[in-house]
Amino acid sequence: MPRTDSLVEYTLELLEPLGPVQARYMFGGWGLSYAGRMFGLIIQGQLYLKVDDVTRPAFEAEGCRPFIYESKGTAHQMNYFTPPADAEDNGRMLLPWARRAVDAANRSAQKKPAAKKKPAAKKKPAAKKKPAAKKVAAKKAPAKSKAKPRVRPS
Repeated sequence: MPRTDSLVEYTLELLEPLGPVQARYMFGGWGLSYAGRMFGLIIQGQLYLKVDDVTRPAFEAEGCRPFIYESKGTAHQMNYFTPPADAEDNGRMLLPWARRAVDAANRSAQKKPAAKKKPAAKKKPAAKKKPAAKKVAAKKAPAKSKAKPRVRPS
């Protein structure tokens, strides 16, 4: 695992007032987590914070840029935006934006259903069988005795 770079260490210092933030190396960058939920990433020398439908307008109003990566010739925009330029190097100004990102991560986690087993495939109801007619047992003739016949005395 690569050692943390100076930007990661510096960002963790800025975010100390938020609480225990952890950095984990992933996909060529660093994921930032708080309480087990990823709320930010540092990649290509830039900090990005998680957004959702609630927080995206505030980030866009401040001129923040989305994280976009290219794969197989197609650009993909993720739900991570840069913080405002004046907040990147100022912990006091960065903190409210980081809290918004943590809130977005929490909302995102609540939307996802807990992992469940796939429901069993529904079986077609079996066609109802008509009750079979009861067979009447044939009466047996009385069994012949295998005993020797009696001889009558004369």
